[in-house]
Amino acid sequence: MARPEPLRLLAEDEDDLAVISAALQDAVARIGDIEWDARGRRLTVALNRFRWEAPGALIGERVRAGLQFGSVLAVKARNLRRDAPDAVVELLALSFEAGDPPGGEIRLAFAGGGDLALTVECVDAALADVSIPWPTANTPAHEG
Repeated sequence: MARPEPLRLLAEDEDDLAVISAALQDAVARIGDIEWDARGRRLTVALNRFRWEAPGALIGERVRAGLQFGSVLAVKARNLRRDAPDAVVELLALSFEAGDPPGGEIRLAFAGGGDLALTVECVDAALADVSIPWPTANTPAHEG
């Protein structure tokens, strides 16, 4: 059986960001895997994402992935405990609210009401799978 191609996505506008958001729905990360480099104006997150795009698998798969935002001017966190680096957070969605074009705010919404708000000069995001997928019996479920 051939190995799946790793996912590699770039976002330069709100529509592109929506595609990355869909790929990352239900991804999990440790608080300690969220890194803000103020000098480099980058926010990087290492996460385990559920492979929603895996074709017809009887069992789900997760893969280690890296998400990076460039052109970040400021980061604000709400309801995320930075003093608990091993705490696990579940990413629900990414969104963009336009400000002074082409800038605005990118919001990472986590389960339980936590979020990160990134003030950005422009949408500049990249998502890349960095491992071989592994099976998981726990497929995320959503009400509705």
